[in-house]
Amino acid sequence: MEKTLAGKKIAVLVENKFIPEEIQAYQTGFRLYGAEVDFVSRIWYGDYKPESAVFYSDVDPSDEEPWQSPEKLTVAKDVSAINLDDYAAVIITANYVSVRLRWSEKTDFKDARELVRSAPVSRFFAEAMPRRDIVKGALCHGLWTLTPYPELLKGRKATCHTVVMADILNCGAEIVFEDSANGGKEPAKVVVDDDLATGFSKHEVVPFIEAIAAAVSRKANAKSCAGCV
Repeated sequence: MEKTLAGKKIAVLVENKFIPEEIQAYQTGFRLYGAEVDFVSRIWYGDYKPESAVFYSDVDPSDEEPWQSPEKLTVAKDVSAINLDDYAAVIITANYVSVRLRWSEKTDFKDARELVRSAPVSRFFAEAMPRRDIVKGALCHGLWTLTPYPELLKGRKATCHTVVMADILNCGAEIVFEDSANGGKEPAKVVVDDDLATGFSKHEVVPFIEAIAAAVSRKANAKSCAGCV
């Protein structure tokens, strides 16, 4: 495979209850493209600033061995200490990671909207959204991270898991549907809307990675050709 993302860095936002095979796909998939993956989360709380935190994967009861021990992931980068300019893409992972990352300990808020917007990861992702030079990715439940900022999803084309779809529709996004095998319609598996790539579930992680890699390459090529006659 051509190293089309050589020298690029990808930030992947994680928390407890991550899906291990999804994490492995990011590690392997982006490495094949030549990119470096940084796993990022919220590991600092006030004056408590550890060097790293250990997160644990979910255990899916539908798996062949549903009661196996969860896998561990050590994360050493706090979301408040990284620079958006260092990354070509920012991804929020699947499952309930996005729910956990919307938590805020803020106590001096004026109203509920200020409270929900204060979660560090939601703020970080919101800051990335207007940056068309940075590709944003959200798989499965990932767009929940942005629901405190509905204006950032208004008019954007996307797909997401059905359990979060109502919330995303209420933010004004357009859920893209495609033809299903039975002749009806179903949510699209992967949707790319310029700098925003979304995927329906963990089962689409490979085409999701491919879509993000293609979007990053397209952005890089457009930047290098800026001013070309």
